[in-house]
Amino acid sequence: MKKFSVKTVVAIGIGAALFFVLGKIAIPSFVANTNISLQYAILAMFATLFGPIAGALIGFIGHALIDLSWGGSPWWSWVITSAFVGVVIGLFAKKLNVQEGVFDKTKTAIFAIANVAAHVIGWVVVAPVLDILIYAEPVKKVFAQGVFAAISNTITGVIVGGLLIVAYTKTIAKKGSLDQE
Repeated sequence: MKKFSVKTVVAIGIGAALFFVLGKIAIPSFVANTNISLQYAILAMFATLFGPIAGALIGFIGHALIDLSWGGSPWWSWVITSAFVGVVIGLFAKKLNVQEGVFDKTKTAIFAIANVAAHVIGWVVVAPVLDILIYAEPVKKVFAQGVFAAISNTITGVIVGGLLIVAYTKTIAKKGSLDQE
């Protein structure tokens, strides 16, 4: 098993904390018990930078803390789905390798596809199925919530997460960009 670097452990802590803080900003939607969630931009960025295990832990810990902070117990189907989203986006990280300081059109497209795949499978399949199996929730309700969450979280992840990655890559010196004097 690959050991985590100190940098990755710190990133998981910071990512989970940011996920939690942004998750407390509840932007209501027209779908019951479903908000527009800004924290998925942070999850997309951190999973891209640090990979699937970090993405899973950030999604899992951050979402569990959000649910606990509202005064109840975690809604495990959605906590697990947030972890799943982090894993899927993180799996694409090796192809993106944004640590090189490049986030061109091809990498942006891969990042967008990763987010669409993660959120659609996560919120339209994983979350509703777990809601039905764990909580015996009504089918129509959970699939309506899932479709809305998939759409809003994909938009947040791709647009805001993409902008965060663009800003990050602009801080990295590219190979050969420094002239020798």
